[in-house]
Amino acid sequence: MRDNSSASGPGREALQLDVAALRADTPGCRQVIHFNNAGCGLLAAPVIDAMVGHLNLEARIGGYEASAARAAEVRDFYTEIAALINTTPDNIAFAGSATHAYATALSSIPFETDDVILTTRDDFISNQIAFLSLRKRFGVRIVHAPNTPEGGVDVEAMAALMRTHRPRLVSATHVPTNSGLVSPVAEIGRHCRELDLLYLVDACQSVGQFVIDVEEIGCDLLTATCRKFLRGPRGSGFLYVSDRVLRAGYEPLFIDMHGARWTEPGGYEPVGTAARFEEWEFPYATVLGSAAATRYARKVGVEAIQRRTPALAARLRDRLEPIPGVRVLDRGPRLAALVTFCVAGWQPQPFKAAMDARGINSALSFREFAQFDFADKDAEWCLRLSPHYYNTEEEVDHVAQAVADLGGQGRR
Repeated sequence: MRDNSSASGPGREALQLDVAALRADTPGCRQVIHFNNAGCGLLAAPVIDAMVGHLNLEARIGGYEASAARAAEVRDFYTEIAALINTTPDNIAFAGSATHAYATALSSIPFETDDVILTTRDDFISNQIAFLSLRKRFGVRIVHAPNTPEGGVDVEAMAALMRTHRPRLVSATHVPTNSGLVSPVAEIGRHCRELDLLYLVDACQSVGQFVIDVEEIGCDLLTATCRKFLRGPRGSGFLYVSDRVLRAGYEPLFIDMHGARWTEPGGYEPVGTAARFEEWEFPYATVLGSAAATRYARKVGVEAIQRRTPALAARLRDRLEPIPGVRVLDRGPRLAALVTFCVAGWQPQPFKAAMDARGINSALSFREFAQFDFADKDAEWCLRLSPHYYNTEEEVDHVAQAVADLGGQGRR
């Protein structure tokens, strides 16, 4: 039976959200039905205020001077992200995107020929391309653990591959961009800890949607964006770096004056914190907006978000599945708030354009985004709908009806 994390059980009353107040905080709710939170969440008013306020300060007194004046607020980014994922500020590095964070983390690993990267069939496209690039340049081997018939990685089979190959890196994506699947990253992490293997988790689609605890997951490195379910600005993300990785001396390939000290003409010394994975230049308004978004999510309550957001997606799936010509693609024992489906008789771009014309934001995914997953499902494309906690049940029903109406008008 699927676990859709619906709002039920002990403590349900305490976890109810004031959806009307949350929508009032979200200007975009007055313009569109935003079911593209897996792309970008709608910004809340405090996030906008933090960013615009800092840009105005830069305009008045200068960029360097504004960052100095807001130094305490900038440090709040690290404090807020650390509290969100159960670590310390020293273990957090700001990044311009999750992909930048991921590539920076990969660059710190001294890969050699025949080193094994063990991953899953449900990894993010950019991660897979990065692995292929490492194979081209360094001759590493990429091993994909098999999936279960139900969907999602077979953890025991993956653990057996860990013991057989002793991989240089184990990598998993918590929630892939092309599917509602929630991967069992903590179970994978337990095996990595038992075997003392380096473990990297892509939490791009899960941060801001689920409670994330890096200690429970057992990862050495974790990457995420702020623009999706965390509802932060574009151009922002972060990298978590564990104490053991810092102690072991891992550092990015191209470290700069922010991440290291030039101690003598022929030598440098990395700083002792995750700041070694950052660069000197920062988009300070974006950092402050990301801090505000994280503070907002924590004030709303991630436990409450974790109950409501996937439950809205479950409601949407329930209403899409009976529609003739619609095939819901999500598989796995636990599903997130990414609902993917294809529609017979339609090409992808015209279908999305028809949804856009109805004021419904969505996103497309294609086979090239998920070569394994879409091949297994015999799908060339899908539409992705991703509600969030500020969406309403009425919006879910309206969106499902729009799909039903369009499905009955199928055209190529």
